[in-house]
Amino acid sequence: MSTADLTAADRPRVREERAADGLRTVSGVAIAVSLGIAGLFAISSTCNALWDMWMKDPLKSIGGLIPIVSFVLIVRIWRSLRWEMDGSWWGLAILAATIAIVHVRDQAVIEMVLSPSWSIVLPPHSLVAVAYAAGFVLLFGGIRLLRAAWFPVALMWFVNPVPHFFNRYIDLPLQHASAVIARSFAHALGQPLTPDQLSLMFTPKFGMFIAPGCNGIRGAVTMGFIALITGYLYRLRLRHCLLLTAGAVLLGYVFNFVRLCGLVGYYVIALRHPWLQDRAAMGDYILGACLFFVATMLLFGLLLRWSPRRDLRPPPPAVADAVSSKISQLFIPRFLAFVVLIVLGSVSYARAMMRMPSSPSTQSRQVGVFPVHVGEYRLQREWNESLATGVVIFHWGEYTQGSAAPVVSIGVSPTLGAHDTLVCHAARGEDWIWHGPLTLPTTAGNANLSAVLFNSGSTQYLEAASVCSGSTCNQSSTERTHFGLIYSHPSTHDLLTQIPSRPIPILLRAETPNAAMSPAQARTELTQSLTNFLSGADLADFTKPYRQH
Repeated sequence: MSTADLTAADRPRVREERAADGLRTVSGVAIAVSLGIAGLFAISSTCNALWDMWMKDPLKSIGGLIPIVSFVLIVRIWRSLRWEMDGSWWGLAILAATIAIVHVRDQAVIEMVLSPSWSIVLPPHSLVAVAYAAGFVLLFGGIRLLRAAWFPVALMWFVNPVPHFFNRYIDLPLQHASAVIARSFAHALGQPLTPDQLSLMFTPKFGMFIAPGCNGIRGAVTMGFIALITGYLYRLRLRHCLLLTAGAVLLGYVFNFVRLCGLVGYYVIALRHPWLQDRAAMGDYILGACLFFVATMLLFGLLLRWSPRRDLRPPPPAVADAVSSKISQLFIPRFLAFVVLIVLGSVSYARAMMRMPSSPSTQSRQVGVFPVHVGEYRLQREWNESLATGVVIFHWGEYTQGSAAPVVSIGVSPTLGAHDTLVCHAARGEDWIWHGPLTLPTTAGNANLSAVLFNSGSTQYLEAASVCSGSTCNQSSTERTHFGLIYSHPSTHDLLTQIPSRPIPILLRAETPNAAMSPAQARTELTQSLTNFLSGADLADFTKPYRQH
């Protein structure tokens, strides 16, 4: 019925029906969004890992804003489609696959090794974030919304904004470059400095330290994201958007060097005016704010020049008109199916939370529980490996056959889940010279381990890792020089029953003080030491005190 056919008496009724349809649609969208937020509990391990990264790594903290920006952009586009809710069941399939893969990763080690200092846990958290956002949009909004919101969905990849290898190959070199430039500027001003590489001491008690956060990478990443999102909002041409983003990143670096040189000038002036010395931090903030203001003006100047409308008003989303704002009749079945999926995916996390103690257990603060004798080996000493926060990540026990015999150490984690130690070594900048699989006999049969050989310059050591689920311990790897996989088999029983039993990492280590020995010979001798130790041991016995019952 067209509006021309309506009588004066029918028009109020039609307006009421349209208002009611609009209200139901908005209510449906609100329910869908609330359900999408609640569904994050079904991928809690990924959410917790990302939150921990954002809170503890200043370089990656900008990633915490990405989900908020993506959500706002998706809602903006959805509104332009008049809250169209012609969803697809394929969205539920994507969400189910995402939740299932996250649960498999919780129970197993799946890691791709690309180089001695770069490895990727599969699936990466960025991929999980993109898949979850895409599945949600497709399930409730449909194909049209997914096509229109491709940018904010793809933007979720940057929840981890800087890959790990940046820390070593870009972040730290930039820190030294920043110190060199600041030091050179101070020398150009005729100001002598102490010979420290990263500390610029103008007097024994007055100076500054060029910390990693001073290298400009945080500012460059932030400026790059601002330019990228702004270019999308203003619908710039692709080449203009790329130029704007690249220019913003470069400008972030250049302005950081200007800021450091400005601070050097401030410190030189403060030497003659002591009352300024206690206000150096405030001077840094003011200088940074001024540079950020200048960068913002340059950014909006380019937007004004390149914007299709030649003004600073962002154009509306470029989407086709929605045919109807009426809620789909299949919304309730999709809603209920997603609720069931969330419940199934959250069972193990809910059980784990109920079993979690309110405070760290006494056992985790004390040394581990190790048998005094393992075959012909005797326990010599025990110690804990802890984080700076005091959390114990490994209990260690050292075994030997005699005073002159090789020493074998074994570590069991009271807190970690499925975990590969190669990631930790890469984070500390330790490069392996060989990694591959080891199959060694134990009293319970052959055990599969993932072994890595290191040379610290003073010693060579072989670490063999495994993951124990119940009475089964296994972890494998492919033998490659620069590319390979490290993996373990998850417990099928735990996956199907949703019992929150924690996969327990276990780590064996044999060491030789002969750092000049060839890698092949060192690997042979150290492997033999592990073989002798495991011939009288059952790896699962070491994990019994830490299993959940």
